Amino acid sequence: MLGLDGGMTFILIACVFAVCCFEFINGFHDTANAVATVIYTNSMKPRVAVVWSGICNFCGVYFGGILVAIGIIHLFPDNVLQDPMISHRLSMIFALIFTAILWNLGTWYFGIPCSSSHTLIGSIFGVGIAYGLLPDAGSFALNWNKVKDAGLALLISPVIGFVLTMGLMMLAKKYLKYKKLFAEPEKKKKPTFWVRLILIGTSTWVSYAHGKNDGQKGVGLLMIVLFALVPAQFAVNHQKQPVNLLFQVNKVSSIIDSIDVKTLSIEKRISLVVIKVKNDSLKSKLAGITNFDGLKGASTEVSDDINKVASETKKLLIVQIGEQPIPISKENRKLLEGTIQEMRTYTEYVPWWVILLISVSLGLGTMIGWKRIVVTIGEKIGKERLSYAQGASANLVTGLTIWAASEFGLPVSTTHILSSGVAGSMFATKGVKNLRAKTITNILIAWVITIPVTILLAGGLLLLFRWIF
Repeated sequence: MLGLDGGMTFILIACVFAVCCFEFINGFHDTANAVATVIYTNSMKPRVAVVWSGICNFCGVYFGGILVAIGIIHLFPDNVLQDPMISHRLSMIFALIFTAILWNLGTWYFGIPCSSSHTLIGSIFGVGIAYGLLPDAGSFALNWNKVKDAGLALLISPVIGFVLTMGLMMLAKKYLKYKKLFAEPEKKKKPTFWVRLILIGTSTWVSYAHGKNDGQKGVGLLMIVLFALVPAQFAVNHQKQPVNLLFQVNKVSSIIDSIDVKTLSIEKRISLVVIKVKNDSLKSKLAGITNFDGLKGASTEVSDDINKVASETKKLLIVQIGEQPIPISKENRKLLEGTIQEMRTYTEYVPWWVILLISVSLGLGTMIGWKRIVVTIGEKIGKERLSYAQGASANLVTGLTIWAASEFGLPVSTTHILSSGVAGSMFATKGVKNLRAKTITNILIAWVITIPVTILLAGGLLLLFRWIF
């Protein structure tokens, strides 16, 4: 069905399994953060907490959309995943997966709250940079605009976690008179009903948000594997109809043809020409076929044409400083934007079974391996034990931050946001003297070195695999 020989079929199955392993590791590595507060405060029994968190993570991945997954895919330019040399594509995939799994396992083993997000993004950066060193590659294989957005999100989100949690704790101390909220948990004794309800609710929120963001990274990674190894089947969405795409292409052409080029800048004219050329190419390829199986080897070309039309249309509609808007009515502008958005659904999609596979992997991974990280969160960040209010505040801010980032398709780190939130809550109580310097140093070191180390490791592995192949 996929048109692969025995060897490539085995490689594909192995890569899919490896991505599921990465997401499984992500589950017991990162999601321990979501259950740390409810376990440490005796609000839920450990086994119940991790099972519940696993269910919430499953739901977060399955129902949380695909914006983050699409953002991960777009870190690579389209032509890189369609490199005609299979050795290049295999080297990229193997380097990505090996690095992500090795670094995640190592940091989990030593109980360091390191981010799976940093690990995956660093691996992608390393592969993209090393790809530029391959013969005839031409340039680094990274979409720098997307790289900048992802890098800023990973950099800023822990600061947001620290500041907002610190502020929330200060407000809570000032206005909430329920003293039990600020007490340290008693060993083996459950808190009162309302305290438990708050902690379980905020932990549930973090677990769902984690699935919505971190789980989508696994979805994006698996789609990268499928695009690279089986482009004919996954470059465009075979569940859609070519005739509908052709209809959208014709709508774009009619609007573009009505624009007076005399009023446009040189850059806009170039974009207009590219759109017309790619539209004509799409019309030629889509003419007379009833389903995308009829494209055969041209699936990647159709995908490239669609993405090029979308990106050049975006350039065409953007108004630069000192530049006049293109001569187009509001109705046509709105119609053009909606049509391009519809065309993107032919290349920006995820099959249901991919989401299900990653949902199950993350959910199952959540149910083991939580102890190392829970102890770090509960006892080793601050010099006092984590109070109920501190746990709830850190959870609430973490969930909100992750949710907001997911709505913009940005990858962030649950580990670092929550760790920073706990640190912020400790700081709000007694200032910097309430923080354990050793743990904070270890977290900061892991935060600082993860991306550089994974860049070097992934880049080195890509060159090694390329030499082997």
